[in-house]
Amino acid sequence: MSTLIEISSEAEFDSHIKSLPSTTLSILYFHAPWAAPCAQMRTVLAALASQYPATQPPTTSFISINAEELPDISETYEVTAVPFVVLTRDGKILESISGSDAVRVREAIERHAGSKASAGAPATIPPPLAAVPRETGPTTATQPPAGAANGDALTPEQSKEALFARLRELVKAAPVMLFMKGTPSAPQCGFSRQLVAILRERSVKYGFFNILADEDVRQGLKEFADWPTFPQLWVGGELVGGLDIVSLYFLFFFFLCLVSLPWLNGLVLIGEQVKDEIENDPDFLREHSVNKAPVAA
Repeated sequence: MSTLIEISSEAEFDSHIKSLPSTTLSILYFHAPWAAPCAQMRTVLAALASQYPATQPPTTSFISINAEELPDISETYEVTAVPFVVLTRDGKILESISGSDAVRVREAIERHAGSKASAGAPATIPPPLAAVPRETGPTTATQPPAGAANGDALTPEQSKEALFARLRELVKAAPVMLFMKGTPSAPQCGFSRQLVAILRERSVKYGFFNILADEDVRQGLKEFADWPTFPQLWVGGELVGGLDIVSLYFLFFFFLCLVSLPWLNGLVLIGEQVKDEIENDPDFLREHSVNKAPVAA
């Protein structure tokens, strides 16, 4: 039977893809360790892979890729959220699926593989999770949940409550969460690009959410956070702020720039508070750094 192969480097990915004949259907699974739906999708794909025989040459190849650790590959296949599945053959993208709809993934694989999986008990497919960007159509939070009777649309109050419940989970999806325009490998605005650079320079491990992929999250988070712009950085489920505030945490000279502009009195007050916090806790975000020192026994 086939298995889900974990790729750890771009060189390994290139070598593996080049080793496959042009007739092989490649199933590329992009994931991130902080996204809960990815664990489910890994189980789904491992189960699906086991239903396809290991042939020579291979008819299918199931490949797992960490979207954050291999950003160039993610950018090549236009990964905007995780989990993300791409089906390719002979260097051509056949279909891309964003989100955790296991049934849709299975149907796509069966369709492009040209036949059903090998005989035997069908793989058990768990129901999809909803804590990922929606992948099809201009869906909104006012639409009824799956299985609801036709016409049973949510009221505005119910819609807002459901969206805020989703956002409360989303801002805690990783210890450090960045809500940005685009992805770290392909930022879609200068502010997002600068904030990504700040986090990378300091080796901060973080999760990200592309707000361009989900209009509900994009608009809802503005009200939920009482912060009208993006990017937004959240730590431990609490809003830190945008590029300007994050820069204040890390760049002392930025505070001096703010106090020289009298019309920014509000920001100066925030800057003073942030400066005090930095002075009291110079290791802010240190616990989230990939280069943090080990804790003494």
